[in-house]
Amino acid sequence: MSQRIRRWALEWYEGVRMALEAIRAHRLRSLLTTLGIIIGIVSVTAMFTTIDGINRGFERTMAMMGTNVLYVQKWPWGFGEGEYRWWEYINRRAIEPAYAEQILALSQYATAVDVGVSTRRTVRYRDRSAEISVQGRSAYMPLVSNAEVAEGRFFTETEDRAARFVAVLGAEAAEALFPNESPLGKRLYVGSYRFEVIGVLAVQGRALGLFRVDNMVIIPFNTFRRLFGTRDRDVTITVKYPSAQLLPEAREELRGIMRRLRALRPEQPDDFSINEQEMIRRQYEQVTAVIYAVGIGLTALSLLVGGIGVMNIMFVSVRERTREIGIRRAVGAKARAILWQFLVEAIVVCSLGGAVGIALAALVTWGINRIFTAYMSPATVALAFGICVLTGIVFGYLPARQAARVDPVEALRYE
Repeated sequence: MSQRIRRWALEWYEGVRMALEAIRAHRLRSLLTTLGIIIGIVSVTAMFTTIDGINRGFERTMAMMGTNVLYVQKWPWGFGEGEYRWWEYINRRAIEPAYAEQILALSQYATAVDVGVSTRRTVRYRDRSAEISVQGRSAYMPLVSNAEVAEGRFFTETEDRAARFVAVLGAEAAEALFPNESPLGKRLYVGSYRFEVIGVLAVQGRALGLFRVDNMVIIPFNTFRRLFGTRDRDVTITVKYPSAQLLPEAREELRGIMRRLRALRPEQPDDFSINEQEMIRRQYEQVTAVIYAVGIGLTALSLLVGGIGVMNIMFVSVRERTREIGIRRAVGAKARAILWQFLVEAIVVCSLGGAVGIALAALVTWGINRIFTAYMSPATVALAFGICVLTGIVFGYLPARQAARVDPVEALRYE
């Protein structure tokens, strides 16, 4: 067994050495041969790194939203299974903020209920200003959204009921307005109203890898309602439950409570929507499946063109080295060793193209991260090299088989 392993190792070593010598002797031809492989590897790697980045951002977003929460809103999320009847949704009655306390009192499952509304305003501190999302939330926001306070504290229910002028900053907003100092205790202006900063949230990242959720100012809901009003704004009520397993029962309970609060008759349809993150997950999976299908199709086409190029140049190499093959067979080389030599050469050519492609894909990933999000995982790199090896085997086998079946006598006569 050990002798067989040594023989295989020697054949592998000799195959790689002769392949590298052949590639070195025809550098330009080898580069042009691997161009299709390089393009294919860059395509597949860039696609996977982008989707991996989006997936990581998506999971962070789902974690931020919480897996055990339901959202009562005027508008449903996404398009569901049928037509998105926006002309019906736009005429629905607004969600009343008072429903939040009533839901908590009537529900046997809910552990916390938050009410929220938002607008955009210019926020100023001394000579620095930024256009920031201003959110009016209840004191229960940290309980339902998994938001953590990094500095200071969140406002209390008493401060919310009293409509105090206190604010909690998102991490990005704090960095923009207070780059070199702590914001705690400082006073900033939201529009023309002055607020005292009492806390800063921990960094949450980008929702879906795209939308910034750290660039916000959170003020008590009643303060928001007093200053900016809620009549023409979409109010969201977020209901948290002990576990995700309770959501099916909790959803039906919440629907019954909302129909009761809205005084809907049995024959009347719901004039509200109960949304949950599973809706987003289903639509997200559908979109990524389409992206995967299109990306894999384009990559397969590119690799097919590159593989055909490798096969063609290997046939040329076999013809050019026919006499060399005859000499090797004459001195005792087996057909298997000849096949292995040319097969290894095809694999090495494809692997070198893959290495160049991965290096270029790393640059592409860096560029994507400047404006979007991407993540190159070791699994993606391993997959790219695996594709290269497979391409070398598939498209190098026929030329290698032809070389192995060359008649030694005819090969020695070949000029």
